[in-house]
Amino acid sequence: MAETAAVDLDKCFEVVNELVNKAGAIIARRNETRQEFVCKQGDIDLVTETDKEVENLLMNGIKEQFPDHKFIGEEESSAEGAPKKLTDAPTWIIDPVDGTMNFVHAFPHSCISVGLVVNKVTELGIVYNPMLQQRFTARRGQGAFYNGKPIKVSGQKDLAKALITSEFGTTRDPEKMKVVNENFQKMAAKAHGLRVLGSAALNMSMVALGAADANYEFGIHAWDVCAGDIIVREAGGVVIDPAGGEFDMMSRRVLAASSTELAQEIAKTLTQFYPQPRDD
Repeated sequence: MAETAAVDLDKCFEVVNELVNKAGAIIARRNETRQEFVCKQGDIDLVTETDKEVENLLMNGIKEQFPDHKFIGEEESSAEGAPKKLTDAPTWIIDPVDGTMNFVHAFPHSCISVGLVVNKVTELGIVYNPMLQQRFTARRGQGAFYNGKPIKVSGQKDLAKALITSEFGTTRDPEKMKVVNENFQKMAAKAHGLRVLGSAALNMSMVALGAADANYEFGIHAWDVCAGDIIVREAGGVVIDPAGGEFDMMSRRVLAASSTELAQEIAKTLTQFYPQPRDD
């Protein structure tokens, strides 16, 4: 087990914020025009040169300061065919551009998502949309912030009054799409409103901000939700498995909500889907 006290979390937070600023400048500049892309696996899971450049900038910058730290990154995992295993070692979990579909169309709703996990506990998270200058941050036990100001979830408990976010996801697997569409129908009938904005990390951040009341998704990865998880929880929200149990970051399933009551009501409503393979 890694000694959490031996990890300088203040320095980690300072270093990654500076790197995210540099990476954000690249993304914002490139977002001014539509981008070339390739599909990772013949589906609609996209990757651009910017994804690779930003991930390299973040990882290399962190390695310079913390050479013994580990990484789980979206493009790194894609290149190697599977995510690396999460251990007790300090591990940075990175999505260089969450919302790549938005990014390639110059739709200004994508972000950098970075979380640091020590002994399998998330210690800090940053979600940054550089196009709109939206920065969500959190450290364990220290609260959540939007552009430096403290934020809290809405506290909404009633699904009929709740604004929900979700996504179609990056695959068009028929079995999964059947579940996605069935759940959209259920939410459209029972919730106050439903939004599909194209970024899992920003969806979770909107729950933390109190702008949305809940977010659920099947098929996401650890790098999509690691930072969002701690930001929601530090804003007073809850993050659980969509079936109602404990959240498992490697399960590719998430339900974040402004209250336990709302989370459980949504869990009872959803048709379940268990993506394979898991991230571990």
